Amino acid sequence: MAVDGTPEPAGRVTSVAGARPDAATAARFAALYREHYGRVVAYAYRRLGDRAAAEDCASEVFRIAWEKIGDGVPTPGWLFTTARYSVYHSRRDAARRTALDLTMAQELGRAADDDGLDRRLLAALDRLPEPARELLLAHYWDGLSGAECAALAGCSAQAIWIRLHRARQALRQEYERSDA
Repeated sequence: MAVDGTPEPAGRVTSVAGARPDAATAARFAALYREHYGRVVAYAYRRLGDRAAAEDCASEVFRIAWEKIGDGVPTPGWLFTTARYSVYHSRRDAARRTALDLTMAQELGRAADDDGLDRRLLAALDRLPEPARELLLAHYWDGLSGAECAALAGCSAQAIWIRLHRARQALRQEYERSDA
């Protein structure tokens, strides 16, 4: 950690393209990071109201900036524009999680908590085998159609509906098990 509490960028990271930037470019990026990390976190925090989510957004901004370093060190304006998109995606993902929780709670005939989350449902979802959990998330959270889920799973459209039915049954059993 730096003196101001911001995490230090990793020293020997390479860009996605695999090429290491020259020392001067890396030093300019590190200076940009030290100078603006806290400001990007504050920007995201004011919009999200959650420190951890704001830090995740800032990390994503600087990850993208590092990937783009071949185009030159980004400007502070670019950082905040990217932060705006990162905040948008964070909010969208939170809305999807809430929508998933509400949909699955309705499907199971249960009410969600005041914050829109059914924590027992989330725990039951976590206990499902990976293929069933991924199928439910793809269909209900990501909004993929049956055909899109079938392409993702590598099976026919008819088979995906059977798998989805079985995944819902397994989720219902896990949910009811947590009721006992």
